[in-house]
Amino acid sequence: MILQYIEKALSLAHYEIIDDEDPFYGEVPGLNGVWACAKTLEECRLELEQVVEDWILYSIANKLPIHPLDGLTIKVPELLPQAS
Repeated sequence: MILQYIEKALSLAHYEIIDDEDPFYGEVPGLNGVWACAKTLEECRLELEQVVEDWILYSIANKLPIHPLDGLTIKVPELLPQAS
């Protein structure tokens, strides 16, 4: 489920060339704070893939909502309380 979400995010990503030391910029619309910059387009894509994965894991760890992408969602099951 997470892999499909990452693949969908990358398929929706927008890339552009900016006036910067790392001129290739990419972002995923709808995922706030998910962006990357790099010297080449392929490096930017790889960095963006890692950022999406980190964003998902951070969201899960902090019980934050994960924005659906073209109807694709990540459902995190509720954990049962641990016995003391």
